[in-house]
Amino acid sequence: MSSMDKAEKVFGLGAESELTPPIRAFRTALMLGQKLRNEMDERLRSDGLTTQQAALITAVKAIGKPSLAEAAAALGSTHQNVAQIVAALQRKELLQVEPDPTDKRRKLLSATNHSASYWRERDAGDFAAVADWFADLSPAELETFCELSERVLARLDHA
Repeated sequence: MSSMDKAEKVFGLGAESELTPPIRAFRTALMLGQKLRNEMDERLRSDGLTTQQAALITAVKAIGKPSLAEAAAALGSTHQNVAQIVAALQRKELLQVEPDPTDKRRKLLSATNHSASYWRERDAGDFAAVADWFADLSPAELETFCELSERVLARLDHA
């Protein structure tokens, strides 16, 4: 029995599910998120990184120089959890923490040059792996998948 067959049986997924559509959608999204995170964790493991750490670096680069609180909000995580991730990334020289020049109590995060070169070398392979994970979906299906997922995310943000 494949892992998908097991998941369908245990969580009531699949076309024959007796779950209400919202519960089936929730469980499907939960399983998909877990499987995708596990797959990326496996790709990053040899370099001693996690998907959560990569997500933090992505957020820091996108925001600019966020505070710890801003980075935690972007990840939808706690200040304490993000502080632990930051400490690990500092040890790996992928992230640096500096005092905010306008408020010395606040610390600002930024990606290092080492981080930039590290991701330049890995991005193509990681992007190809992600494309492969979604290869059974057509471009139109991927667009629909993103649009529908983004609508749910937007609703959750306003709940």
